[in-house]
Amino acid sequence: MAPPLLTDRAQLARQRARAAARPAWFLHEEALREVQERLAQVNRSFTRPAVITAMPAIWGPAFPGARIVPDADPIDLAEGAHDLVIDALTLHWADDPVGRIVQARRALVPDGLFLGVLFGGRSLHELRTSLAEAESRLTGGLSPRIVPMGEIRDLGALLQRADLALPVADAVSLRVSYESAIHLMRDLRAMGEGNALAARRRIPAPRALFAEASRIYADAFGAPDGRVLATVEMVFLTGWAPDPSQPRPLRPGSAVRRLADALGTEERSAGEKAGP
Repeated sequence: MAPPLLTDRAQLARQRARAAARPAWFLHEEALREVQERLAQVNRSFTRPAVITAMPAIWGPAFPGARIVPDADPIDLAEGAHDLVIDALTLHWADDPVGRIVQARRALVPDGLFLGVLFGGRSLHELRTSLAEAESRLTGGLSPRIVPMGEIRDLGALLQRADLALPVADAVSLRVSYESAIHLMRDLRAMGEGNALAARRRIPAPRALFAEASRIYADAFGAPDGRVLATVEMVFLTGWAPDPSQPRPLRPGSAVRRLADALGTEERSAGEKAGP
């Protein structure tokens, strides 16, 4: 039996199309800056890059000559065609994130680099809490409104499950201020990040829901200047397509030098008390 789908892809496509007309791209711009900084630290020139993105107007000009690949399932990448694959803020909508990264790995040449950026689990926790409390008060129940986002430890494990070598996961946390929670939600729609969950309620929300959520948000997460604060966590996943030239850990027991010699200390047996 197939697992339930996370994302309504048709709804997500509609949201992104509307957002492209009047976009709010500052989070994509911040993600792009971080990606470029990470690539600058890699001692490698990439000649066959590919970028998976729903916002080609932002990511395309930053990587001239790169193949721009739409966010679809499966992704349109040929096996072994690229030495760099960037997944630009699409993985948090993937029904099968491990499968998505596996597809990217197969598109890499040996020792090619995968670099993904997605929103992490701390993102929008203020809005999630406020909406849940407001809906519980007004209706006595809850409905899914914000896409679930993974914690960095779990997201880093995706790289190993996808058989990428030298996996690294790190995060950047941003604090953004808005006039109100309503303005935050408008910005999310302008990024194409509205509610596209397959399990969402298909009837309009009560008119009072968002007003009540905004009031709760202001009470719980208001700033001294009267604005409200929102957390955005971006997780960056880096891994390499396996290649024999890559460094590998030594087998247990294969060391040829004692740790005590390397540290310049005296080795003592277990249970032996150290002197003064």
